[in-house]
Amino acid sequence: MTQTPSPQSPQPGQPQPVQPQPGQLDALDVLRLALTSKVYGAAIETPVSETPRLSERVGSRVLLKREDQQPIFSFKLRGAYNKMSQLTPEEAARGVICASAGNHAQGVAFAAQALDIAAVIVMPATTPDIKVQACRARGAEVVLFGDSFSDAETHAFALQRERGLTFVHPYDDPLVLAGQGTIALELLRQVEGDSYTVFVPVGGGGLIAGVASVLAALKPGVRIVGVEPDDSDAMYQSIQAGERVRLDTVGIFVDGVAVKQVGAYTFDLTRRYVHDWVRVNTDEVCAAIKDVFDDTRAVMEPAGALAVAGLKKYAAERGLQGETLVALTCGANVNFDRLRHVAERAEIGERREAILAVTIPERPGAFREFIEVVGARAITEFNYRYAPRSEAQIFVGVQLAHAAQRGELVTQLRGLGYAVTDLTDDELAKVHVRHMVGGRAPEAEGERVYSFTFPERPGALLDFLKHLQGAWNISLFHYRNHGSAHGRVLAGIQVPGDELPEFGAFLAGLGYPAEDMSGNPAYRLFLT
Repeated sequence: MTQTPSPQSPQPGQPQPVQPQPGQLDALDVLRLALTSKVYGAAIETPVSETPRLSERVGSRVLLKREDQQPIFSFKLRGAYNKMSQLTPEEAARGVICASAGNHAQGVAFAAQALDIAAVIVMPATTPDIKVQACRARGAEVVLFGDSFSDAETHAFALQRERGLTFVHPYDDPLVLAGQGTIALELLRQVEGDSYTVFVPVGGGGLIAGVASVLAALKPGVRIVGVEPDDSDAMYQSIQAGERVRLDTVGIFVDGVAVKQVGAYTFDLTRRYVHDWVRVNTDEVCAAIKDVFDDTRAVMEPAGALAVAGLKKYAAERGLQGETLVALTCGANVNFDRLRHVAERAEIGERREAILAVTIPERPGAFREFIEVVGARAITEFNYRYAPRSEAQIFVGVQLAHAAQRGELVTQLRGLGYAVTDLTDDELAKVHVRHMVGGRAPEAEGERVYSFTFPERPGALLDFLKHLQGAWNISLFHYRNHGSAHGRVLAGIQVPGDELPEFGAFLAGLGYPAEDMSGNPAYRLFLT
């Protein structure tokens, strides 16, 4: 790279610095920008916490870099402040704009208040009110637009052009990612040794690009492992493809990293300086939230515990023992009503609970006989409803002492003649069916069952129903609020076979993602 953004605001009349293009920025450039950053005008140097309980279970020393302790409870303050503190006087006078539904929005609002810069923040209408009010409380103008981040971002660019504002990107900007890279400078002072491993959560890539670049420049013996949800792995897929890819859909649980396409700068730096990757599921993230709470009494947002989930999985799969492993806990802005969902899934994520569908005889004494087989294992859930048949289906949760007991229990039950379906990894069973057991409806002829996703905002469920209610009868419906930006509905619709083409066209024009679940084993066992 021949030219880099100046760490100082140019004086009037001086030539403006030329921003490098993606591919022109390397580790030394990012290091220089990090060393000359101004993040500590707003951010703090966060501590590194020991985790005695988690370390014992993992078999290595596990440390947490506590970015959840920043003034806005997220690392995003670093990059936003570094970018905004280096605007020219003319840029600062015009004001800034960003699109965000979460931590970046709060970082921009905090930095704007500290620097006395006018800020416009465009958020989807689905954004929880607590985040909207947090930005307004810092003096930012909040514009609610659309149902998704893409809607909000498109509107933000239009407002930027209309008002002449400076766009503060959440990750794909050299000054932003260098601001995040100051975390690595702190780690070098806080963690002894030259060969530990750092686990970094990945969304758009600003955090891992900054941290990996600085560590590559100063301590190349430190390994960097990127962690993504298995349903929002845009960076991993891009690395595998050798170019940036755009995902059609992203998962909704770990919303802090739900990015369809990573940045151009961040992709280039990440593919050069990150050593390995691990992907985790929702249950593993929930278990990690509990792990962090057990050792620190702090409650992470899903993205905040993502690196811990990856650390645990990576260490177990590779048999790591006696090493030093560092996870970046990047945020704690969790909606309180999401904790119910987290608690439900944490035990499954730790493989300490098995969710099973078991067929037992429909006769007196059958329940007791089944419980005797389960023995001393604790029953965490038991759902049953009588039906005039020779056999009954029960939905049962069983607490496990260790992961291997799940297979042992299934084998034992099958050896005694019970028909068993393991639903522990079945998302439909865990989100919907466990709350609906007993709702058999053999009379619902031609029933087609779909899982729908829709924006979670006031009136959205009614809008969804208005769209769904058409020429076909709704025979099954389940919705449960999980405190996220999107709601999930399981709906059964009676469609005669000769009307399937018409129904397919209806779904295509509905405007909501729909997945056919008619063949799902949990649905077939408990709801047909």
